[in-house]
Amino acid sequence: MSRVAGDRARTWARIYFALQATAGVAWWLTVFTVPWVREATLGALDPVVLAVLDIPLFVVASAVAALGLRPAVVVATGWTMLVTIGLAVYATVTGLAGWGVVAMIAASAGSLLAACLLLLGRVPTEWLVRGPFAFRPAPSRPGSARNVATTFGQIVVFWGVGLAAVPLVIAALEDRWQLTAPLSPPAEAVVTGAGVVLLVLASALGIWSAVTMSTLGDGTPLPSASTNRLVIAGPYRWVRNPMAVAGIAQGVAVGLVLSSWLVVVYALAGSLVWNYAIRPFEEADLEQRFGAAFTRYRAAVRCWLPRNPEPPPTPTAAPDTSR
Repeated sequence: MSRVAGDRARTWARIYFALQATAGVAWWLTVFTVPWVREATLGALDPVVLAVLDIPLFVVASAVAALGLRPAVVVATGWTMLVTIGLAVYATVTGLAGWGVVAMIAASAGSLLAACLLLLGRVPTEWLVRGPFAFRPAPSRPGSARNVATTFGQIVVFWGVGLAAVPLVIAALEDRWQLTAPLSPPAEAVVTGAGVVLLVLASALGIWSAVTMSTLGDGTPLPSASTNRLVIAGPYRWVRNPMAVAGIAQGVAVGLVLSSWLVVVYALAGSLVWNYAIRPFEEADLEQRFGAAFTRYRAAVRCWLPRNPEPPPTPTAAPDTSR
């Protein structure tokens, strides 16, 4: 990263901490003047006791961090994350202060990203593609049966965790924190039905994409056992990342089925992480391994929005030499 880009990143980080300090002042003013805000964000906790700690460690520290002082960045970020954890435990035990948890989760994510920008000049997304998640081609094998079996094993694990276990926990916490959005029975039936239809369609796209990749690419969708050949057939003719499209749609669909807006937010947040943190490394790896072929493919096929693929070139007839 260039020095100019690093300076720009630090400027945005300071702007964030300034906004966070301003938001903290506004929140504390409403806590002491608007009862329903105090109850929704703090439950039965004593606001005076919390203010004694939070105003210097969150509001003031964020304001000082906006000036670029590194110790203040560490204090503001660390305190924000500590409060988030403590408030989440409190809300889970008591069923109160759910909106406070949501607000602090957002503040923790923002503080952590801003801290990386201010302290490092960038967000170290490369940490996400190390170890078992590093990009490595799969061992080349004759036939595709083993790759297909491995791919379906990956599907069972990742769908079981990402589309079942995690959403169920989020939905349970949403209910416990009293954050559910009440729907009338007819509206709930429509939302659930739409979720089921979307889940079926997205799952079909995901399976089609996975089978296409494992049968034609001599590898699997997992980065640590990626394909040895560039796959541009099947759904990959229409969009570069059909499995990512399918996974995001599946997450949204599960949120609709569970009537959980937090699960929908979880799915959309995952799409942002994948697009801005994972995809650049994936595409750099593909470009390094497949060169001009991938460059042409990337120019012709969009990442997210399907495009009607160009028809394959018409075979040229062999010259007539019978005369």
